[in-house]
Amino acid sequence: MEIKKARFVISNSHVKDCPSHGLPEYAFIGRSNVGKSSLINMLTRQKGLAITSSTPGKTMLINHFLIDDSWYLVDLPGYGYARRGKESREALRKMIEGYVLYRPEMTCLFVLLDCRHAPQKIDLEFMEWLGENEVPFAIVFTKIDKIGPVVLQGNIARYKEVLHETWEELPPIFTTSSEKGVGREELLAYIEEVNKSLKDA
Repeated sequence: MEIKKARFVISNSHVKDCPSHGLPEYAFIGRSNVGKSSLINMLTRQKGLAITSSTPGKTMLINHFLIDDSWYLVDLPGYGYARRGKESREALRKMIEGYVLYRPEMTCLFVLLDCRHAPQKIDLEFMEWLGENEVPFAIVFTKIDKIGPVVLQGNIARYKEVLHETWEELPPIFTTSSEKGVGREELLAYIEEVNKSLKDA
């Protein structure tokens, strides 16, 4: 798949205000500063489409981007940013849960993980929660250009090992580098495949 057209449509803070269109949505979520916006820009090849920031916790809204007038990319707020106050964290939790659980157009949630880190409790708990709620998701390891291939394979193997403790079957797993454009074709091919299966259903 080659994206020909991508445009920002709307930002909002509540699932009830999301656009009504009936098109499939592919949402991106992860810990603050995991590289969500950079990945969206890399996939669409539009550098400033999603606003990137070196300050963690910058995405505070649900951001919709229309792709080729046929499906949406959705940039969700990052979770787990410790400096946020209790009230702010609770509001974000409600926003994320509202979208993930009650958005009928949400076709697949891409959970982004920084490949440089060992399995984090907050990520594992979040994926466990997705499983319990039968939310379709895939795992995307980001920033693979920042470490060597041996360390990368070791970190991914460790994640799989931990996940296998509670999961019989693992979700699809992708490895990406927004800086080098790695994983772009694989992710877009997966989205294309899912879109096709929805049309054929």
